[in-house]
Parts: sequence; C-alpha cells; structure tokens
Amino acid sequence: MQQTFAAEILKTQLEVQEQTMQTIGADLHDNIGQLLSLTSLTLNSIEISEVNKARQKIDTALDLNSRCIKELRLLGKLLQGEQLIKNGLTEAISNEITWIEKAGQYQVDYQTENFSTESNVDKDLLVFRILQEVLNNIVKHAFATQINIKLCCRDKQLQLIVEDNGVGFLTDEVPQKQHGMGLHNIRKRAELMGGEVGIRSEPGTGTLVELNIPYP
Repeated sequence: MQQTFAAEILKTQLEVQEQTMQTIGADLHDNIGQLLSLTSLTLNSIEISEVNKARQKIDTALDLNSRCIKELRLLGKLLQGEQLIKNGLTEAISNEITWIEKAGQYQVDYQTENFSTESNVDKDLLVFRILQEVLNNIVKHAFATQINIKLCCRDKQLQLIVEDNGVGFLTDEVPQKQHGMGLHNIRKRAELMGGEVGIRSEPGTGTLVELNIPYP
C-alpha cells in the first residue's frame, strides 16, 4: 500500500506539472502574446507630428505593458505550483481559481471553514489534483457559469465540495471513456487516502462532487 501511494504521488506530481505547462503555453499564446502584439502595433502607429494622438497611443502602450507584466507575475506564481502546495492547500486552490476566472466564463465562489493549521503535503497534492480533475470536467463538459468550492476540516476530516450549475448527467450512464479517465482517477486517489468521493448529478441540475478523507 505504501509503494502504491508513493507511486501515485509521483504520478500526480507529473500530472500537476503537465497541467501547469499546458496553462502556461495557452496563456503565453492567447494572452501575453496578444498583449505584446497590440503593444507593438500601437507603438508602430505613432506619428510624432501628431502630438496629442501620439500621447494617447503611448499611454495605451504603457497600459498594455503593465497588463503584460501583471500576467507574467501570475505565470511566475504558477511555475511555483509545487511550492504553493507546500505553502498550503488553500493558497494552491486560490491560485487555481485565478486561472479559471481569467477565462471570463465562470463566477467562482470559494469558501474555507475551520481549515486546520496542520497539514499533510502528500494528501494536499492529491486533493489539489482531484480538484483540477473536477474543474477540467466542468470546463470540458458542464457548460456551467457558476462554480462553488468549499474546503473545510473538522474532527480530523477534510471535506472538499465542488458544485456547478451546468447541464448535469446521469451518473450511471457516464460514457466509458470519461468514466475511465477522470472519475476513476478521482475515486482511486480518494481511496488511497482512506476516503471516498460522492457524485450527485442529474440532467439540467448541475453536478456536486464531495470528497471526504481523514486529515491530516
């Protein structure tokens, strides 16, 4: 069991790193690349003889540059994802939510309650990856606009609840391919931590995923 747990931790670390690189690649292409292109176009269009218009374009270029610097700082935090988990699960989740909200398609409500100052880095990593799996499923399949996340710890039990207002599904009719990847991994990792996952969903009513594990 210890060997299985250690192997799963390593696999999870690699998955988190892969997810991080995918996020960085997408943001460099879709966001930072676009900001730099707009900055270049703005600066190239400046006519020195038109002082007022030149001033406006310079101000626009400065604003674009400031936004680009802000985005690069966020990417810098993302590159330290493993360190964020070591600094605490709540901070890692907050950072993940930042990237979900950047898409502009979701309202995210994140609450923590009675979260213990004690921690277990290995469990935090697995819980964080489970959250990523759930969020990925929401983005890919749910067509949701609202995501509610609640993390609490009491009586040596950690509870993570993720709920969306998406299209929902019949849990006993999940396509085999989807079941074999995301949901299977979520349940397996919960079991490795001595916990369990409950999934409640119906067409048109959204989905609720509840993880409960011993903690720390």
